[in-house]
Amino acid sequence: MQLRDKAVVVTGGGSGIGRQLVLALLARHARVAAVDIRQENLDETASLAAGGDRLATYRADVTDRDVIQALPESVIGTMGHVDGIISNAGIIQPFVKLNALEYDAIDRVIDVNLYGTIHLVKAFLPHLLDRPEAHIANVSSMGGFLPVPGQTVYGATKAAVKLLTEGLYAELLDTKVGVSVIFPGGVATDIAAHSGIDIAAAADSGEGSGYRTTSPEDAARIILDGIEDDQFHIYVGRDSRMMNLLNRAAPRRATHLIYRQMKDLLA
Repeated sequence: MQLRDKAVVVTGGGSGIGRQLVLALLARHARVAAVDIRQENLDETASLAAGGDRLATYRADVTDRDVIQALPESVIGTMGHVDGIISNAGIIQPFVKLNALEYDAIDRVIDVNLYGTIHLVKAFLPHLLDRPEAHIANVSSMGGFLPVPGQTVYGATKAAVKLLTEGLYAELLDTKVGVSVIFPGGVATDIAAHSGIDIAAAADSGEGSGYRTTSPEDAARIILDGIEDDQFHIYVGRDSRMMNLLNRAAPRRATHLIYRQMKDLLA
């Protein structure tokens, strides 16, 4: 789906990859509904945006089913229709092993990463099915196909997003709705801070320790190019592409490698 003149909803649009997706969509002459739980972050995104009349912002918590269910009415009331959604909002867990992870943290990660994605898809899919063409893009993670020690529940939610999106792809094959699942590797964002986690030594996504990360700007470009090319799997960053190949060929070796990269965060 070409993005020019399309109306696209982006969750997590107040920071990180989400902010850059909003700005890059506007640069491609799309109209954007940016959704975030923090109004101050949305305001900052809006202040950076060119073509402000094509941007609308919505403060909303993706874990609140009723709020997200009501969102299409607001967005369509402003934009007239919606052609695509990018479910980008997500958080990581504290960098601890599962045995030490509190249930409050487990519930929060599942609610944001998995239920937040489900809520958005369920709310907007009936409207997308009415469009001449449309697209759903859900952000999983390199941690959704490769185990990351200290991020086991996070990885489980992102693996669930992967299969959820692949199932949607299969269900929508006979429709005009395209579907992509996105696998970022290490991206230089503030996801740890936005997840409410203080990890002085942590890589921002918990996936990039020990190697160069991808910039949010490059991540957004790769994602949008993938959507326009109707790619099923979109791998963001050299690390994601390489670890996908290694994990397919030698999963035990890949697991040992990522453990060596991340074990200092568990010390």
